[in-house]
Amino acid sequence: MSKEETIVRFENVSHEFGARKTILDEVNFSVRRNTKITLMGQNGAGKSTIFKLIIGDEKPESGAIHISPRLTIATARQVIPRSEMELTIREFFQKMFNEKIYDIDPRIDRVLDVVNLHAPHDRIVGSFSGGQQARILLASALIQDPDLLLLDEPTNNLDKAGIEHLTKFLIEYDKTCIVISHDAAFLNSFTQGVLYLDVHKHKVEQYMGNYSDVLKDITARVEKENMKNAQFEKNIIANKEKASFFANKGGKMRLVAKKMRLAAEEMEESKVNVRREDKTIRAFTIPVQENLLGEILKITSYTTLKSNSSGSPAAGKPKIHKKTIVLKKNQHLLLMGPNGIGKSTLLESIANKTSKGVEIGNDVVVGYYRQDFANLNFEATVFEELISVMKEPFEGKMRSMASGFLITEDIIHTKIGHLSEGQKGLVAFASLALLHPGLLILDEPTNHMNFRHLPVIAAALDAYRGAMILVSHVPEFVSKIRIDEKLDLAK
Repeated sequence: MSKEETIVRFENVSHEFGARKTILDEVNFSVRRNTKITLMGQNGAGKSTIFKLIIGDEKPESGAIHISPRLTIATARQVIPRSEMELTIREFFQKMFNEKIYDIDPRIDRVLDVVNLHAPHDRIVGSFSGGQQARILLASALIQDPDLLLLDEPTNNLDKAGIEHLTKFLIEYDKTCIVISHDAAFLNSFTQGVLYLDVHKHKVEQYMGNYSDVLKDITARVEKENMKNAQFEKNIIANKEKASFFANKGGKMRLVAKKMRLAAEEMEESKVNVRREDKTIRAFTIPVQENLLGEILKITSYTTLKSNSSGSPAAGKPKIHKKTIVLKKNQHLLLMGPNGIGKSTLLESIANKTSKGVEIGNDVVVGYYRQDFANLNFEATVFEELISVMKEPFEGKMRSMASGFLITEDIIHTKIGHLSEGQKGLVAFASLALLHPGLLILDEPTNHMNFRHLPVIAAALDAYRGAMILVSHVPEFVSKIRIDEKLDLAK
C-alpha cells in the first residue's frame, strides 16, 4: 500500500446537531496513510462530531465520507462513560471487540505496558485516578491495532511523565493518527498537518506543518486580507463621495454618479471574507463570599494512595500523613503529585466535607470544579443549571454571565449532557462565578479548554480573593496564578 494513499476523504459533507445548529457546511478534506494530523477548533465547533462521522456513529445530512476498504479504526475517547465505570479492566478491554477474545490478558498487558500503566485485570475501572483512566482509554484504542487511531484530548488528566510517554509513543507510531488537542507544545512535537474546523463558517481548512506553522500561515493571510480590504474601503468611500458630488450636478453628471455607485457596489462585493479567529471568553471574576472571617479551611491530616506513575499493583494502599495547613481569605494552595496518588479523591472528600483530617469553616460556600463535571446535572439545561446556583435567581444577570463564557441562545436551553466537554467546562466556570464561593476547589481546570481561554481563566483565579485549592499538571497555566503554599502528596 502506498504511503500517499488517501484513506479518509470528506466530499461536500454537511451535518447538523439537532434541528438548528450547523456543524459542517459542504466540507472537503482528505487524510493520507501514515500521517499525523491535528484536528483543531473552538470548544463546541464539532471536532468530536467529525470523529463520530469517521467511525460511523453519526451519518451526514448530505455529501459523502469515503473510507478506504478494510480500514480498521479505533478511537480513544475523552472520558470513560459512567455506564462502564463498574467494569473490570478485563471486561472494559473485551468491550473493544465484537467477538470474544480468548487471549485477551496478554494483549491487555502489552498495551498497558505501552502507556506505562500496570494493574490487575480484575480491578474496577472506576477505581483508577483520572490520569490513569486517560491511559486506559488510550490503551483501549491501541489494543485494537487500528490502521487509523483517533485520539480525543489524550493529554487531559495526564501528569508530566504521562504526557512525555504519550508524546514519545506518537512520534514513533508508524500508522495514521488524528488528534484533537488544545495543547500547542504537545501538538508541535509530532504534527505533520492540521485540519482546522472554523466554528463561524463551518468549514474545515487543511494545512501542512505543525500548529506553529499553521498559526503563522493564518496570521499572514489575515494581515494580507485586511490590507486588501482596507484599500477597497478607501476606494469605496472615494467613489461614494464622488458619486454624491456628480449627482448634485444634474444632467449627464448623474450618469457618471450612477457608474461610480455601481463601481463602489462591485468593490463591496469583492471585499475578502477575512477569517474570523475563534472567540475568547470575556475577562471575568469569581466574586468571593461576603463576611468571610478567620480560618476557611484547616488540614491536619490527609490520605494518599501508595502509587507510582505506572500505577503498579501496589496502588490503592492508603497512607495517612500528618501535616497542618491553614487557608484564610485570599490564600491559594497548589496540590501536587503523580497520577494515581489520590489528588482527586482528596479534593472530592474536601468538597463533600467527608475528609476526616480537614475542617471547613461554618457556612463557607464551596465551589468545586470537578474534572469529570459529575457535579453538574447532565439532565438539566444550561439555563436551569446556572440559575439554580444563584442565591438570588436573576435571569438577566445569569444570561449576561453566560454570554461572557460563549454560552449563546442556541446553547443555553441545551441539556448539559449534550454539550461538548469544553462547553461543560465553560458552564462550570460560569456556575462558579455566579455562586460567590468562599472556598474554591479546582481539579484540572485546563482539561478540554481551548488554549485561547486559559490566560483569561488564569487571570480570574489569580485575582480570586477567597481560599483556593488547585490541581493542575500544566506548568505554564500554574505560573500565571499566585500560589501561597504547595503540598506535594508524593513527599
